[in-house]
Amino acid sequence: QRLIIRAPLEAAPLVRRVAAHAYDNGGRLVEALYTDPDLLLARYNHAPTDSFAEVSEWPIRAGLEYAENGHAFLSIGGIDPDLLKGVPAERVATVRRAEGMAGMPLSRLISADAINWCVVGYPTQAWAARVFPDLPPAEQQQRLWQASLRTVRLDAPDPLAAWQAHSNALTARTKMLNDKQYVALHFTGPGTDLTVGLPANHNWIGGAAPTGIGISNIANMPTEEVFTAPHRRRVDGTVRATMPLSLSGNLVEDFSLTFKEGRVVDLQAEKGEALLRSQLEVDEGATRLGEVALVPHSSPIAQSGILYYNTLFDENAASHIALGRAYRNCIVGCEDLEDEEFAAVGGNTSATHLDFMIGSAEIDVDGLTGD
Repeated sequence: QRLIIRAPLEAAPLVRRVAAHAYDNGGRLVEALYTDPDLLLARYNHAPTDSFAEVSEWPIRAGLEYAENGHAFLSIGGIDPDLLKGVPAERVATVRRAEGMAGMPLSRLISADAINWCVVGYPTQAWAARVFPDLPPAEQQQRLWQASLRTVRLDAPDPLAAWQAHSNALTARTKMLNDKQYVALHFTGPGTDLTVGLPANHNWIGGAAPTGIGISNIANMPTEEVFTAPHRRRVDGTVRATMPLSLSGNLVEDFSLTFKEGRVVDLQAEKGEALLRSQLEVDEGATRLGEVALVPHSSPIAQSGILYYNTLFDENAASHIALGRAYRNCIVGCEDLEDEEFAAVGGNTSATHLDFMIGSAEIDVDGLTGD
């Protein structure tokens, strides 16, 4: 395979190490697409106001070419959670909407696990300063490295064995849930009374899972979740987020959503409400759920007490749900269905996929059976 890596400039040392290991394991060609946070910020602050709906198509075409030829993808994240603080919410929303719509063909392949891909984090200095603001600047990044390495069990005597055992435990949980085939999950706790209906033949995924090209794949590192697709028309009640949401360099805090027959009918937030509301306007599917994930409060990330301000990490500290696109392999036999057919069995299609955390030590989750 070839490997394409998307990463911030600061992560170049990790990209080089990954490339060397990829070649040592048979990789044919490793390429990188670097992102520059300051360049992104320059666009928001200086570009013409009528230009934010414009999208560069060539990275999307490159991604589709890689996917269609069975190659591999790695995304390395580490953006400053406060990067876009102060940028008008409508600009951020316009860019997210345009990029989401343009990237839908590639997102569909990735979300169906048609290819093998992975997302990891790289502790940049700006990110570390947000997570550990009380430490001296010289210590912040090293502290975030230490915390991040523990999330993927690299502090274990045999990290590979520890990671494999963890993956096996997640797979065992998915088997139990798939055997149960609950018709709904009921979340209850402070500010939360939410029933999430599940479609017939839903499929829980967690740990290593096969991809369409036959390669076993763990898409997120770290990972503590098992997840499936909710029924797009059978979500009712109110849910309160239990952690802040880092969204495009801004924070959304103390927010709740109310659902009726699958759609968001009310939204309130103490901070970042306009930005969150803008996400619901991406398309009709953005107002409905595409994922429900269970994470035990005993997960190492939850027990660390660290708020990472990064969804890849924070979603593995708490059970969570996601507005927008559902993973098609979360309903048996749906990988190749058209959007209308997918909707008919309860699956949700959207240009966006926005996770937020709803679990804590105070939240109970009950599985409901048909009786």
